[in-house]
Amino acid sequence: MPVFRFLGRSLGRFSWLAALATLVVSTEARGQPLRTWGAEPDPAATADADGGTPPPPPPISVGTPVEGAEAKPPPPTAAARDGGPAARIDLRYTLEGVEIHGNTSTLRRVILSYVPFHAGDTFDVEDDRVGLTRFRLLGTGFFRDVQLSLKRGSRHGAVVLVIDVTERNTIVVHDLWLGVASDVDPGGVARPITAYGGVDVAEHNLAGTGLLLGGAVAVADRQLGLRARFAAPQLGTSPFGVNAELLFNHARDFFGNRDVLVAGPTSQQATDYAVVTYDRFGGSVGASYEVSPPTHLFVDYRLEKIDASVPSAASHVRGQDVEPIDFYVVPGGSVLSTLRGTLTYDTRDEPILTTRGTHLGLVGELSLAPLGSTYPYGRVQARIDHWISLPWHHVLHLDAFAGAILGDAPLYERYYIGDFTALLPDRVLDLAFDRRTAPNFLGTSIAEVRYGQYAAQLSAEYRIPLYRGHAAVYGIDLFGSVGVYGIAELRSFTDPPSGYRGFSRVPLDLDFNLGLRIDTSAGGIRLGVSTLVGFIPFRTEGQ
Repeated sequence: MPVFRFLGRSLGRFSWLAALATLVVSTEARGQPLRTWGAEPDPAATADADGGTPPPPPPISVGTPVEGAEAKPPPPTAAARDGGPAARIDLRYTLEGVEIHGNTSTLRRVILSYVPFHAGDTFDVEDDRVGLTRFRLLGTGFFRDVQLSLKRGSRHGAVVLVIDVTERNTIVVHDLWLGVASDVDPGGVARPITAYGGVDVAEHNLAGTGLLLGGAVAVADRQLGLRARFAAPQLGTSPFGVNAELLFNHARDFFGNRDVLVAGPTSQQATDYAVVTYDRFGGSVGASYEVSPPTHLFVDYRLEKIDASVPSAASHVRGQDVEPIDFYVVPGGSVLSTLRGTLTYDTRDEPILTTRGTHLGLVGELSLAPLGSTYPYGRVQARIDHWISLPWHHVLHLDAFAGAILGDAPLYERYYIGDFTALLPDRVLDLAFDRRTAPNFLGTSIAEVRYGQYAAQLSAEYRIPLYRGHAAVYGIDLFGSVGVYGIAELRSFTDPPSGYRGFSRVPLDLDFNLGLRIDTSAGGIRLGVSTLVGFIPFRTEGQ
């Protein structure tokens, strides 16, 4: 992981909830009728369980009460006082219109596209869609607060739905990377330390239209990554959305465990690492569908052209045997064409300092050889994160991941060791900056693995809140994490490296981190000490 990393609020991926605390409140809000002063009930409104007329309603709105307002539940019925279920008070009105207040940037039509109510509708104050409308508006990331309330209409039995919004900054820094790594020079000779950096920024509400426009750049010695993104998360009032991305990478990667030999013009040359350089250019187009407020389906098609410069031959020591190096990329020109489907389920209350909820992601991907792909492969993977708010206000985060690649995926599509341990820099825009292998605390064959076809991880993180605010900095938490992970190739099982016995043949390792998570108006910052610890020379290189 980088020494300093800025984690964006990931508003587009964050799905429909900006605050699960409101989800807890929503259960109560749905059990209470939505009423305001002066609204006349429809004559068809039913009586309560006692057969009488419902009591005069107090002023109630869906959302955070404004200063001076008071939201109280209606008096309990006799059945409720005796321990029975409370009666449902069915109040219906004719909706005269919808008013929107507070939207200085966001266009009215964009807000109305998330509102399922229209003039002339019969409005039931206990309709679940009232609460869901607030969640959907918060989930756009355009607003810091949303309130729904009713006011008297121009005629008897008519009401106006009032939506009050408080807009937020929608220019979001998704990621800011600053870190150090160990790489090699062009000749393959190891260097102790180099720097890298990058930034990923997006405007999530372009000119108030609800469109997303963003870009990213990452740089390191002789490496460059560029991205440009566009998305329309919702097309009109439909549950469909579209997205597109362009990408370019000028990349290097480093191969070889020990005693590396690379074929030169006239003879083999000994060096520390064999170096591969390649360029990628291409893009993707996709569509999304909102299955339900917390559940979204994404389908993307990607097409890329790859130009790679690969040593004509190279070998290294794997275990105790000298073997040729597989660079996982076709020399010269090649094409990658894939179709990917992703299903997400997201009930987090916050994207940065999450305190409760679940995030589930299921991915299936197929490289399309009939459409010209040079790399036939398929991928399936799943990740689940669950946050538990403890009674003493601390937070426990549990994470599990498993994935498998069947076939010949290019190197940047395979599972990379740095993506699973906080003690090494992870990839940034698919660029691998570090030459080192896993720390190998357990002394296993994971020391022989850089890229794998199979990966799994279990981890737990404990967070202690240090500060909560409402201005530029929303919160600061101290965190500590520990986990175990494994990465393997198919041959790790069919032809394991020699020299390992018993448990050490299983490519597993431990991971840990300690630092601060900071939530700000522009995104989240993670400061960890693990990358610096990773430079301490206690790793085991092999058996």
